[in-house]
Amino acid sequence: MSITAHQVVTLHYVLSDVLSDGSTRVLDDSRARQKPLEYLHGHDNILPGLERDLAGKTAGDEVSVTLTAADAYGLRNEALVQKVSRASFGGADIEPGSRFQTEGEAGPQIVTVLAIDGDDVTVDTNHPLAGHTLRYQVSILDVREATRAELAKGHPLPPGTEHSKVEDRKVL
Repeated sequence: MSITAHQVVTLHYVLSDVLSDGSTRVLDDSRARQKPLEYLHGHDNILPGLERDLAGKTAGDEVSVTLTAADAYGLRNEALVQKVSRASFGGADIEPGSRFQTEGEAGPQIVTVLAIDGDDVTVDTNHPLAGHTLRYQVSILDVREATRAELAKGHPLPPGTEHSKVEDRKVL
């Protein structure tokens, strides 16, 4: 079965950052964690560029996909580097390099602390991988039709989940 919209795909992947000299640095390896990724194709569960390049592939295929920054987490936007008051952190212990999730205008976002100068904290709300070229080495393990419950929810669900037990995510 070829990967098309509304199918659940199970795969292992190695995600690497492509460095400026052409070498790579492994960022994540699902096989090393012994946890394959399962996603619902065509439902924005993974990066659009990766999903595009997996379309039409079948179980057993090995695929190498390189995504430019624009096709991955976007280009860095220096306007997203800002100074905020230390009080914004509610007394939390922070230091340069600290990362945390906060609610942004477009939903949850990762914030990285870049510097602390007295009461001023410089933060970066770019995604940590913004501006990076990424390479995925993918091994497709399985492709199957999504269940009615998975289509209603918009992502894979544990086996045996009945559609009558999930709330449809669609807004009428």
